[in-house]
Amino acid sequence: MQGRWWQGLLGLLALVGLYGCGTPYATVPNAEGRPVMLLGHDPVAYFTRQQPLRGDPALRVDLPQRSYYFATREHMALFQADPARYEPQYGGFCASGAAFAIKLGSDPTAWAVYQGRLFIFGDILGQTAWQLDPAWNVAHGDEQWPAIRDTGWRAASLAAYANKVPYYQTGAQIKAEWLARHPGGRYPDYDPGGMVTNLFLKPPGWRAAEGFGQPALGYPR
Repeated sequence: MQGRWWQGLLGLLALVGLYGCGTPYATVPNAEGRPVMLLGHDPVAYFTRQQPLRGDPALRVDLPQRSYYFATREHMALFQADPARYEPQYGGFCASGAAFAIKLGSDPTAWAVYQGRLFIFGDILGQTAWQLDPAWNVAHGDEQWPAIRDTGWRAASLAAYANKVPYYQTGAQIKAEWLARHPGGRYPDYDPGGMVTNLFLKPPGWRAAEGFGQPALGYPR
């Protein structure tokens, strides 16, 4: 059994070496190769307009290893004055996954502003799971984030799957808890695309960008 565990770990490490560690933020390169956050959506609009709003590539703010687009100059000025207030938590990765030390998934149309902070989810499943207990998820996400903040998303996620946190919950367990709390309710029916695709073949946010089971947002210009 122990030998198989080591074989599995070595296999994961080999895949990391083959595909790279990934970026530390949930960025997608634009046509120029610039690492853009939120598929080009304006981070300030979640606070001022209470909705996702596509930004203008001409209104851009560059931070280390990530860039943001803005819909208006006013939004850009607000962000420049206090980036930490408006940036999405956990590098823009799914806030539900971050609670388990996983840096995976990013859909700018799946979001929440909670206690003055912007949280992005990988999809409707991540958002639904997080909404079961936002305080619990934020507490664990904040606890895990410092250790994985500077690690590439692929390497961090593989490490989290290989060495799960003690309180780890599977998708089936989360679904069962949701159904127990919502008798007669309908849990979201959504195909997340598979682990191989999400970890190795596509960048963060690909499902939202390409319209996998949802309207296509397109990649940032």
